[in-house]
Amino acid sequence: MNKRLQFYIKGNVQGVWFRKSCKEEAERLSLSGFVRNEANGDVYCEAEGDIEDLMQFAEWCKTGPQLARVDSVKMIEGILANTNGFEITR
Repeated sequence: MNKRLQFYIKGNVQGVWFRKSCKEEAERLSLSGFVRNEANGDVYCEAEGDIEDLMQFAEWCKTGPQLARVDSVKMIEGILANTNGFEITR
């Protein structure tokens, strides 16, 4: 069953290849959606796909790429959008 989750990621997550790594992980798990930097230094992401793949993605978000320091990840269920592909925006 497909779901869409919104991720609010706080910590040292900008300037450490978080968005690029996030896109690679989402594509590896066959998820669609997007990731973007926020003006306050956080990263915001929406991902859609199989719930088991989303849970693996959520675990990845808790650590991110090697140079990142993730302090917290807040997840909220979103509205399924049936999107294709995973994009980096902003």
